[in-house]
Amino acid sequence: MSATDWLLLLILSVLWGGSFYFAKIAVLEIPPLTLALGRVGIAAAVLAVFARAIAAPFPRDAASWRLLAVMAFFNNVVPFTLLFWAQIHMSIGLASILNATSPLFGVLMAHAMTHDDKFTMGRAVGLVAGFAGVVVLIGPDLMGELGTHVLAELACLAASCSFAVGAVLSRRVRGFSPVIVATGQLTMSTVLLLPLVLLFDRPESALTASRAAIWAMVSLALLSSALAYLIYFRVIARAGATNALIVTFLIPVSAILLGVALLHEVVDARQIAGMAAIFISVAAIDGRAARFIASALRH
Repeated sequence: MSATDWLLLLILSVLWGGSFYFAKIAVLEIPPLTLALGRVGIAAAVLAVFARAIAAPFPRDAASWRLLAVMAFFNNVVPFTLLFWAQIHMSIGLASILNATSPLFGVLMAHAMTHDDKFTMGRAVGLVAGFAGVVVLIGPDLMGELGTHVLAELACLAASCSFAVGAVLSRRVRGFSPVIVATGQLTMSTVLLLPLVLLFDRPESALTASRAAIWAMVSLALLSSALAYLIYFRVIARAGATNALIVTFLIPVSAILLGVALLHEVVDARQIAGMAAIFISVAAIDGRAARFIASALRH
């Protein structure tokens, strides 16, 4: 991964870190399926206008649109619905810890579904260290909540697994820019979610929601979906699915550093230890530090 890739991941971690807060506000008034539809529908419309403005060519073959529909199912429809429902019953902290299992699932999926993104011992050490760092950083006390809402916790884990499958599938879209992949996926997500919302949910609730809930849904769409997926698909194209999923380790780090920078919050020793474990994990996954040490030892 290049310096540009790491910068993109850091920006993405801020955008997706905010999604937990936006969702917690919106889901109190807007049901999960309707919120998921609002998120992807608004994002798809904005990106479609942008793609049209830059004259980006959309796919013209049915096979590409079928792949985009499958990606939409695993990247958006399933995980967004499950996570929004889960956050009705659990804290943001625990949801983000369980979401950090995405890279663990991603390594297994990439190993099984690709020929050039295989499991390595360094990557395994990095992933375990990263997950441990997330737990320490957010607070081990939150682990005491495990088992309180088992179905919600299982929903978060299922969402993480779904994200991992979607990330690996995203590598199969060839010849299209991140703008087109993001727009196509979000458009197909809207198509898949619309009949489900009309049949099983209460879409009229969005019309009576408070201004805070509406702005939270719009923020989910514009920042945590439209902009975030442009960055995400670029990272996947440049660095692979497993490396892109590292972002779930960086989300809590970004949240804490933003708190320090903007709210003058104080970082304690536990949080420093958690961030150190995460930085060690990403160095192990990146692999350059290990190769440098091995080369120095040989000479």
